[in-house]
Amino acid sequence: MGDDRLGLFGAVSIAVGGMIGGGVFSVLGVVVQISHAASWLAFTLASLGSLCAAYSYLKLNAKGENRGGSVAQLQEFVDNTTLSGMVGWTLLFGYVGAIAMYAYAFGSFAIGLVGRTAVAGLPLHPILAVVAVGIFVGFNLLGARATGTSEEALVVTKVSILVAFIGLGLWYGWKNASLEYGLSTVRQGTPVIMATAISFVSFQGWQLLMYDQDQIADPLKNLPIGVYSSILICIVIDALIAVVVTSLVSPDLIASEPDRALAYAVEQTFVGHAGFVVVSVAALFSTGSAINGTLFSSANLAKGMISDSLLPEEAGDGDADGVPERTVLLIGVLSAAFAAYGSLNGITSFGSIAFMVVFGAMCYLAVRERDDDDINPIPPALGALGMACFVPLLVYHLWSAERHVFWVVCVVAAAVLALELLYFTERDTISEGIEEFERLV
Repeated sequence: MGDDRLGLFGAVSIAVGGMIGGGVFSVLGVVVQISHAASWLAFTLASLGSLCAAYSYLKLNAKGENRGGSVAQLQEFVDNTTLSGMVGWTLLFGYVGAIAMYAYAFGSFAIGLVGRTAVAGLPLHPILAVVAVGIFVGFNLLGARATGTSEEALVVTKVSILVAFIGLGLWYGWKNASLEYGLSTVRQGTPVIMATAISFVSFQGWQLLMYDQDQIADPLKNLPIGVYSSILICIVIDALIAVVVTSLVSPDLIASEPDRALAYAVEQTFVGHAGFVVVSVAALFSTGSAINGTLFSSANLAKGMISDSLLPEEAGDGDADGVPERTVLLIGVLSAAFAAYGSLNGITSFGSIAFMVVFGAMCYLAVRERDDDDINPIPPALGALGMACFVPLLVYHLWSAERHVFWVVCVVAAAVLALELLYFTERDTISEGIEEFERLV
């Protein structure tokens, strides 16, 4: 088992893969529409909020006897199985939406490379999105070592390309005196804060490692290093990419092609179509690694929930060695379906709100446990306050700017809540019946 576990580099790769895939290649265009050249600050503030949440998770993880993420920690410190289970279900649906978002972006960049939108009369985009999910379902079925190795290769490739683009972009912008930092937008305040709420989804990938502790070698040492280093890496990359793109390309061009904003930015500046191809390839690696890591870790989350009867046993084998195959397939099928047919804006917006609500709750829980000398209450208090501000801001943005997405989010949230209540009400009723039968016997 020891030989098959992820090392520190593999763990960092999973977290970085999810965060860069969600930031640079997924929400950059949306953030730029709101905060323009100050987008670098929005990404930085969102990452700092995520850093506060990460501190809370890691301290609760070290203090408790159960190792895990939100579900395990709520079970231990709140002792409410139903609440823990509903949080777990909410996170799983958020991850399904995130995987679908990555797959959608994968399909968009792939179409840009092949230059075709249909094959034999069939739209190519949904086919490529489904194929992307299928490929990484296969990697996950091969086991943790295959997942970690593939993730390391994907992350090294895309980070190398992005670092090269950052260097060239900063040099080009400095040489032409065109670098902008959006100081006028910063002084306005509101656009940056609103964009921070939107971009928060970019910095939740580190949480995936909390569910992978059984798959990580020496987790007590490697987990904190992996979480903090992955966030810091993404702060630097996302912020610098935002500076380069908003300095060299007009916001209108970025907003018109949000799925491929970075690739078009490169093409319109100093390296032409060759740059478009290179960055599109990096995007395929990035979104692919995001699918890979999120699928792996969400399956580990589901495995723990199955073991605790928080998910039906039909969803997979809670005692499996590694991630349960049936669980990986189920998450993959749902994600592929959303990528091909679903409203991705609605699903991913719901996921963003879900992550912020859960992160805020965990920060509050860490504040409540501050009597432990090892927990400094300041980071979790700042995290809880930040999430309490970000959630209504995101809801307001959807209501005022994307009314149709707002209603989609409401419908999805209502459907998820109904499923959760149905499952846990039925489960508790059956459990009470068994206890009553045993008492009578």
